[in-house]
Amino acid sequence: MMAALANTEPSRRLRISQAKILTSTWLAYFGYYFCRKAFYVVKKPIAEELSFTSTDLAHIGTAYLIGYAIGQFSSAYFGRRLGPKLLLLFGMGISISCNVVFGIQNGFWTILVFMALNGMAQGTGWPGCIGSLGFWFTRKKRGSILGLWSTCYQVGSLAATSFAAFLLGAFGWRWSFFGASAVLLAIWALVLWLHPNTPEHVGLESVSDEEHEQNDTSDNPKDLGWNRQVVITVIMMGSIYFCIKFLRYALWSWTPYFLSSNFALRGDEAGYVSTVFDISGFAGVILAGYLSDKWLKGRRSLLSLLMLMGMAGSFVAMYLWGAASAVAFAVSMGFCGFMLYGPDSLLSGVGAIDVGSVRGALVAAGLINGMGSIGPIFQEELIGWLYKVNNGDLTAILMMFMGVASAGAGLMFLLWLRAKRGYSNL
Repeated sequence: MMAALANTEPSRRLRISQAKILTSTWLAYFGYYFCRKAFYVVKKPIAEELSFTSTDLAHIGTAYLIGYAIGQFSSAYFGRRLGPKLLLLFGMGISISCNVVFGIQNGFWTILVFMALNGMAQGTGWPGCIGSLGFWFTRKKRGSILGLWSTCYQVGSLAATSFAAFLLGAFGWRWSFFGASAVLLAIWALVLWLHPNTPEHVGLESVSDEEHEQNDTSDNPKDLGWNRQVVITVIMMGSIYFCIKFLRYALWSWTPYFLSSNFALRGDEAGYVSTVFDISGFAGVILAGYLSDKWLKGRRSLLSLLMLMGMAGSFVAMYLWGAASAVAFAVSMGFCGFMLYGPDSLLSGVGAIDVGSVRGALVAAGLINGMGSIGPIFQEELIGWLYKVNNGDLTAILMMFMGVASAGAGLMFLLWLRAKRGYSNL
């Protein structure tokens, strides 16, 4: 009897700690979006009040995205030294401060410099969260659990966009930034209190799979244990994620602007309509995580391929009908969100843990997301330039979307072939 009670106590403590890590990391990444999305919602009123052109807005957006890519790559290094909890707390704290600056400044260069700093801070979020979660769950449960957990960035994007749109309509664009800082500050305090870091930090044994991790070839905890095939897979996943994030950030960054400028919606109305993308993505993420566990038994590559093919089809529909109608644009954007977010979550989240192994999860997530984050840098400048030279016509921009979506699906087909032949643990 005493032995049974002794075995029950660690199990109960593990479940409590798992609940804490899920809650704290979900809230953390949910909160990051408030200090990320406000700028995208208020682009139009900022341009009008501060006399910024579409290319000025593109330069500011590019500064953020360059900083974001640097933050992702550097998190792969600093996260292993600071630990995931400290990485998240530092990142959130800097992002809060930057958004306060955005609310009080008028100068182009000041906003651009602090936007780059905000990007670096935001880049700590995903590696910090995935690195945290990798310590706490086995492979056979990761897809379903991280499928639900990954709703943080659909719900976060939806809530942050709606919140920024509300404050814009009620108090003006500066309060969209002040409100974002207040929300993330409250979440910062909750993460400080809740986040248990790793099992060892709370006196528990490490959580490992029943089977030896396929890619973990070293007994040294400081060694990632990656072989050549793992490195190739991570690079391919990063290349696919380049295409996915190019498109995701293009829609995040420019949809409210397009809806205001091309379809004559008010700024707050455009912000609300743009949330269709994230609402649809919510369902896509949950379904993808569930099916990859229950139907495909932890093999994510086939499902990712099918959904990316569907995403490419959604952009074809947007090209054919979206430029002429706000309703058609919104509907095709909704289908795209459903198809895009599933592979987005599988590749950058649970896939990074599966491929990189538990000890390399933070590094794999940082590298995959860092490569992916280069994509949005290109879209910001290209869209700003194409919109200007085509006098607001969307045709060339939508053609570009189709091409990038097709490239992502093609690369995913190659990665699926590698997984089928046993070269990739995905």
